[in-house]
This record gives sequence, C-alpha cells and structure tokens, in this order.
Amino acid sequence: MSEITNRPKLSEKGLLTPHNCVVTLIDLQPQMLFGVTNFDRQSIINNNLALAKAVKVFDIPVVLSTVETKSFSGNVWPQIQAVFPDRVPIERSSMNSWDDRNFVAAIEKTGRKKIVLAGLWTETCVALPTIQAIHDGYEVYVVEDCCGDVSQLAHENAMKRVIQAGAKPVTSLSVMLEWQRDWANRGTYDAIMDIVKNHCGAYGMGVEYAYTMVHGAPATRFPEYIVPATVPAHK
Repeated sequence: MSEITNRPKLSEKGLLTPHNCVVTLIDLQPQMLFGVTNFDRQSIINNNLALAKAVKVFDIPVVLSTVETKSFSGNVWPQIQAVFPDRVPIERSSMNSWDDRNFVAAIEKTGRKKIVLAGLWTETCVALPTIQAIHDGYEVYVVEDCCGDVSQLAHENAMKRVIQAGAKPVTSLSVMLEWQRDWANRGTYDAIMDIVKNHCGAYGMGVEYAYTMVHGAPATRFPEYIVPATVPAHK
C-alpha cells in the first residue's frame, strides 16, 4: 500500500491534490535541451527532477513521452528515467502529443481531468497539447520553470498563448507544496524535505540550517561520492 492512501484527502476547491491530477513530462531529451536558450539548462534539469521526485512521493499517475528518439532527440534524460525506472516513455513522431492516440489514451486511462504538464519546447511540445487538451475539457497546469524554448520571445509568447487558452502557470515548487499543503501530513513530510534539500537551493539550505542549528538534528548525510572506474575508450 502506498503512503498516499493513508493520508486524508485534501480539500480541492480549485486546487491541485495528489488525488485529482495526472502529470506528463514531454520530450525531456538531450537534443531538445540543446536548443534551449531562454533559461539555464541545468536549472531545467533540476526543476524537472524535483517535480518527478514529488510525483513519486505522492504516487501520482505520470505519463512520459518522447519524440523521434533514435533519429534525432535521444533518450529521455537518465536522471528522469532513474526516478521512473520501469516507465517506458510513449514514443511519437508528432510534435503535438495530443495528435498521438497512445498519449491521449494514457491520459484518459487515469480518469483525471487536471493535467500538470512540463516539457520542451514551450512553443510547440508544450503549447500545442495544452491548447487541445483544454479544448477537450481538461484543465492544464503548465510548470513553467520545467519548460524552455529557443528564445525568450518564443517562451514568453507560448506562455501568453496557453494562458489565454485557459492554462494555469505554476512552478515545480509551487506544485509540490500544493500537493503537501499541510506540514502535519507526516506520511510525505520527510520525503518532501529531502527534495527541498537536494533541489531547492537557498530554501533547502535554510531547512538544513534550521534542522541542525535550531533543532539540534544531525546533519544530512549524502551517499559517499565514489569516483567512477575508468572505462576503456570506444574504438
């Protein structure tokens, strides 16, 4: 039994809860990241990883999708695949995920009408499925700090377009805190604090400081770094 089933259901009233949404991560692939210029690319990786870990903590349905893996874009980032080791991304040829029947079927199978969506690039692989999902009766939350585009103008125009269509802009941290909602929900508290300390910069350092200097808790222990063994050069 997952921990989420032991938690009381949060009030909805227009908000996201772990019980009312599905998350989709679209085209988190090397070639797509290479083209991003509007936002720090390492931050995009970090923010998507924080979101993915939160999805795992709250046991939320997730749909991964990739485009032209072998011929152009490359495999889904290994950091993301490591969070969902048994999840095979839905492979597409279409830029617009909503044109792919397997993708739409995976969303429909969850039975949830709120979609938390992130991906690359904002103007195409995020904007197009967002607009069409809204047209089909879904409520879409675009995780903006997990998205990136070929220019600042492209990203900004895409966000304006999806917001005008009815999408809600959010961030990876805001979504995670909306799912947690109450620090008295201890079933997920420690796991969320682990994500915060690993991925949330000054906030994470503040948590570590409060734990150790104010509350006298032991310092966080990370796994020892092991230098990778030398791999013979490819011939």
